[in-house]
Amino acid sequence: MSSVSLIRAQSYNRQPLRTAVETLLEPLGGIRAFVKVGDRVLLKPNLLTAGRPGKECITRPELVYAVAELVKEAGGQPFLGDSPAFGTAKGVAQANGYLPMMDELNIPIVEFHGQRYQTVSHTFNHLRLCKEAMDADVVINLPKLKSHTQLTLTLGVKNLFGCVPGKMKAWWHAEAGKDALRFGEMLVETARAINPNLTILDGIVGHEGNGPSGGEPRRLNMLAASADVFALDQAVVNLLNVEPLQVPTVAAAMKLGLSPNLDTLEFPHLHPADLKVLDWKLPDRLMPIDFGMPRLMRSTFKHFYIRWIKEPISVYAQR
Repeated sequence: MSSVSLIRAQSYNRQPLRTAVETLLEPLGGIRAFVKVGDRVLLKPNLLTAGRPGKECITRPELVYAVAELVKEAGGQPFLGDSPAFGTAKGVAQANGYLPMMDELNIPIVEFHGQRYQTVSHTFNHLRLCKEAMDADVVINLPKLKSHTQLTLTLGVKNLFGCVPGKMKAWWHAEAGKDALRFGEMLVETARAINPNLTILDGIVGHEGNGPSGGEPRRLNMLAASADVFALDQAVVNLLNVEPLQVPTVAAAMKLGLSPNLDTLEFPHLHPADLKVLDWKLPDRLMPIDFGMPRLMRSTFKHFYIRWIKEPISVYAQR
């Protein structure tokens, strides 16, 4: 039986947040159930964009700091990594206030590099994934709770798409994006290949409406954690009162038999019903997942312009 820990948490201030994370993880065995002495631990937040600080588009650095601190106390060696849509992990992290906290704990920020891996899936039997994630001893997945104009919601599974390197993400939008369920299945197989040891969802302040970056902050005052990323997503979809089949990642996980039914999950703290949100704003309308060729070409040009010409990423703030 998979266990999903759900608690109320109202502050990003350092000490209350540290206490909240410890409470969240306690029924799962605490951080030492996941991290052993000497483990290299990837902390994988959502570092979407440098362009909208304060709009809660990214995992808050305070949460990453609290988790990193616990990892170090358990004897692990944490490092932070992601593959943002535009720019570098360090550039987006810097724009969102990560660097002082990561420097305080001496946490390196790494750029991801791709390598092809064989998977158990017959449909997606080889995936190009970031070797830094695949080679880590432990992966701690740190998504932000957000609405998404292409995938309805972005939760734990979708956050692991950041372990697909660079413009490979754009290629997948073009290759699989005409079929939402197929695209969702690709994301599920990516998550299954990465196989995060622990997922901790930042839902203290979420991002609703036209996400992943064009919506607005929404205070929910909650944190969620599970060793089973598919169980966590199922629980949070229920909490937000969203039909699971509306969310391609959840629908695909259910089709593949990876997403457990809500009534089979264990909730050691709060049940989703205790935190129910009846008025969460989904996107005004859903956009095509495949972007379309003109947008894909603009995206590719923007990526390489930023990477090689070194124009400040703030010039390309997502609106």
